[in-house]
Amino acid sequence: MLATAFFTLMVFGLVVLAMSLGAILQGRRLRGSCGGSGEACSCSPLAARHCRLRAARESRAAAGGGSGA
Repeated sequence: MLATAFFTLMVFGLVVLAMSLGAILQGRRLRGSCGGSGEACSCSPLAARHCRLRAARESRAAAGGGSGA
């Protein structure tokens, strides 16, 4: 019983490690529910506004026109 629990914990740990290494190596930022899918946001109006402002800031930075601050 204890060996099964330990094995299960190790498998979950390895999966989390693999997922985090994949995210780090790909250089992608983690995204929330408003994460740029282009679909309707299911979060609060304040969070949706924050997402829109961040997307605009990132697009300006990518175009070279923003200060980044």
